[in-house]
Amino acid sequence: MGATNRLACYSDPADHYSHRVRLVLAEKGVAVQIIDVDRNRLPPKLVEVNPYGSLPTLVDRDLALYESTVVMEYLEERYPHPPLMPVYPVARGNTRLLMYRIQRDWCSLADTVLDSRSSDAARAQARKELRESLTGVAPLFGEMACFMSEEQSLLDCCLLPILWRLPVMGIELPRQAKPLLDYMERQFAREPFQASLSATEREMRKV
Repeated sequence: MGATNRLACYSDPADHYSHRVRLVLAEKGVAVQIIDVDRNRLPPKLVEVNPYGSLPTLVDRDLALYESTVVMEYLEERYPHPPLMPVYPVARGNTRLLMYRIQRDWCSLADTVLDSRSSDAARAQARKELRESLTGVAPLFGEMACFMSEEQSLLDCCLLPILWRLPVMGIELPRQAKPLLDYMERQFAREPFQASLSATEREMRKV
């Protein structure tokens, strides 16, 4: 019980950045208290430890971390097994670069689609670009068991929360994206992924 109380994650149950951190925690089997937060009603403790009041925020004893990539890499170092980063520096650098590309190329588009403040035209354009980009890279998912790797990695943890939200974003992938669709089916069925889902996220696939 002490470990559970010591580590806490303030999480937005609908947001893909919080989801990716919950997925890393689930992949590593870390005992953690997940605290669902309404962005319009931030807990005083969260505001106290994070000057930006942003989500996700991880609290480990006296340490508070925010920005999802920072949190993910901390968890990788704090709980090294099972590893979600390659061993060698060149491979680790490549993984970090691909994480950046996922952020720049796909997360930014998903953010536009999912943000109710975006104009209809901006959302429609982002939806089109995201669908075409994912379809274009779909063959890559037929080459290895995971994204660009034979083992689960932080890349999968960044990408899967976006893919889970495709129905909510109004994006249906075409049949030529079958390798990617197969990857999604495989990954979504895994126990850690199922464990990472909030009740809100489970409802997303019922839309």
